[in-house]
Amino acid sequence: MRVDVPASPGTAATAACTALAAELPTTLNGLEARPTDPSSALVAAWGKDPVVLRCGVPEPAALQPTSELITVNGVDWLPEQLTKGYRFTTTGRVAYVEVTVPQAYRPEVNLLVDLAAPVKATVPPTPPPA
Repeated sequence: MRVDVPASPGTAATAACTALAAELPTTLNGLEARPTDPSSALVAAWGKDPVVLRCGVPEPAALQPTSELITVNGVDWLPEQLTKGYRFTTTGRVAYVEVTVPQAYRPEVNLLVDLAAPVKATVPPTPPPA
């Protein structure tokens, strides 16, 4: 399955994404992991109608100081409704982690439960401004 790998996420983000890749579950809410093309520590996928994770993506254009976030097990996500599903992107961490969930897996937010622990363990919060 073809997945666009994020370009040039930066040193801290790449290190966090590599650590995250090693901790991702092989089964996500009952969906089995599947190979991606290209194979990269920055991308992962699960299921026949794939849930796709991309780590090290740019800050989402929709993210504003007034954006309504959802928190799942200590990880904040920006939800964006798509034509056929949702895109969730972490906020406040050294790398943005984007998860695209097709509408076939409603409620889409349920898939974030299995991802919260590995994200929390490997993608540290952004340091506060000095």
